[in-house]
Amino acid sequence: MIPLSRKVSQVDTEPATDFTLKPSDCPDTDFPVQVANGDKGCLWYKKDNKFKIPKAYVRFHLISPIIQQSAKNIVLFDLMVNILSHNLAEPAYEAEVAQLEYKLVAGEYGLIIKVKGFNHKLPLLFHLIVDHLAAFSASEEVFSMFTEQLKKTYFNILIKPEKLSKDVRLLILEHSRWSMVEKYQALMAGLASEELMEFSRSFRAELYAEGLVQGNFSSAESVQFLQYITDKLQFSKLPGEVPVTFRVVELPPKHHICKVKSLNKGDANSEVTVYYQSGPKALREHTLMELMVMHMEEPCFDFLRTKETLGYHVYPTCRNTSGVLGFSVTVETQATKFNSELVELKIEEFLVSYGEKLGALTEEAFNTQVTALVKLKECEDTHLGEEVDRNWAEVVTQQYVFDRLNKEIDALKQMSRDELISWYQEHRFATSRKLSVHVVGFGAEENDEEGGGKNQEGKADKEEDVSESTYGEVSKLTFLPASTKIEGAITIMDIPAFIKGLPLFPYHKILE
Repeated sequence: MIPLSRKVSQVDTEPATDFTLKPSDCPDTDFPVQVANGDKGCLWYKKDNKFKIPKAYVRFHLISPIIQQSAKNIVLFDLMVNILSHNLAEPAYEAEVAQLEYKLVAGEYGLIIKVKGFNHKLPLLFHLIVDHLAAFSASEEVFSMFTEQLKKTYFNILIKPEKLSKDVRLLILEHSRWSMVEKYQALMAGLASEELMEFSRSFRAELYAEGLVQGNFSSAESVQFLQYITDKLQFSKLPGEVPVTFRVVELPPKHHICKVKSLNKGDANSEVTVYYQSGPKALREHTLMELMVMHMEEPCFDFLRTKETLGYHVYPTCRNTSGVLGFSVTVETQATKFNSELVELKIEEFLVSYGEKLGALTEEAFNTQVTALVKLKECEDTHLGEEVDRNWAEVVTQQYVFDRLNKEIDALKQMSRDELISWYQEHRFATSRKLSVHVVGFGAEENDEEGGGKNQEGKADKEEDVSESTYGEVSKLTFLPASTKIEGAITIMDIPAFIKGLPLFPYHKILE
């Protein structure tokens, strides 16, 4: 008797036997080309003419408008993807033994399906995944098990300062984003398996399927992957275009600070991020910011880690927030040793000293830095997957600048030292759009009586052992006022109230 999980579709478990390199049925290109385009989906394709191996990568993004409609829908989507992976575990096991791999990802706006391996039997694994999606089901037992598992997953995200810091920052910046706290609240309010089944039906009812096939397939064979999705799922076209990014809030030209208490009681770890918003810029500005952050890394570590000893993790970062650029400096510290506002002031000290260091930058040193970044971007791919990852990033964000690396290299070669200096100074003026996010740990430096209930690496001793009574402790954010130490800063005590009425940047893609 075939187990229930295998009745939907049976994968051929025999290993691949055909390792023939297929002849190309369309002109060779350096970058993917669109070989199918309709109102229900499109497909990008590139034949592998570099590595010449009998393998392929197939990736699809099934975009749905219902995912972001509510925090509850996002939770149901997470559950659906987790249970779908569970349903596939047994029937797809032998495919993995035959060196075929798959991964399902719950994206912000859709389900991402990834399969790779020897191309001979790869379509069978892909069909198996789509078949299980088409006939999605979850018993009460499985539903209950994964609901509890998701509670632990959300909980363990919320108690990590670096994850909470990111969640708070994006909640401020990305319009209509649902926070992890809101998702956690929706999950804790209780869900029924019937709601999950209704969600899965609604998800499959209207979709847009966008895919990329790279490797040892012809373009005609590649189109069959898209065809199989549309034939099997029988979905309707979307009523309108679904964006794959959020609208971003345009911060006022002032300094705003948002301080929240860590959701893990007794955890001494704090996270301080100082973010400067640049705006919806072009590819040249993005590359210029990359160059600046690369140049900033060593002096940032030297000042904040080596000299001030504020924490183990100290780093500057380029920020591409749904197409809107910015840069930040982050310090992970401990409330038993440092107050988060002191850390903020030290970051400001560093940025002032870095501006002076940048002003003294010689042409020779600048050219050395440019050459280093150009060489980094010119590095040859070591395997097909690296090329696929780069191309897939263009597809999933619907930007399609497949020659982005070449454009960035060209931009770098045309940059000047004065351009880098003036760009930095522009973002360091008092009129800059600056946002500080502090996740404040528990410790004496934050006026807590007790603190530091973590080991030195900042990991909970029993992170997975989450009791029912502990859940309620992370169901809401506790906002803290900023002191007068941070001169001129405006404290955010209510995120919805702060962003209400602020202008939104238009949807933006970094195309050229």
